[in-house]
Amino acid sequence: MSEQEWGALSESERAFLINSYEIDILPGVWGDLAEADQSSPVGELAQILLDLVDRGWIEVCMVTPWTSPTGRAGFRPGAPVPRDRLPELLRDEANWEYPQDGDWIGALTLVETAEGQKITRLQPGETAW
Repeated sequence: MSEQEWGALSESERAFLINSYEIDILPGVWGDLAEADQSSPVGELAQILLDLVDRGWIEVCMVTPWTSPTGRAGFRPGAPVPRDRLPELLRDEANWEYPQDGDWIGALTLVETAEGQKITRLQPGETAW
């Protein structure tokens, strides 16, 4: 990551990348968005996210059940949602809210790609700013 690349991103673009780095569910982005975007319609926020998906930096997945090798139940990101399904899913305001029952299974989650890691992590030979 170069300071120039990271600095060229908007605060809200960085918020989506941070949440993908953390493999957070979509509602988690609200706390990191630029203050001005926190009251934006989800359609506008969806466009920011779709741009990052189109750059190949983020995948949007659905949380699926998972069982650890020790038998403990948990969850993890499933396969990436096909790009053509994303606009419809991202228009649904319910996908931008934490599940009321606390069950994250089926929630949209942001996952950083290998290309996204080039933006959020230092590359060999780079120094932190």
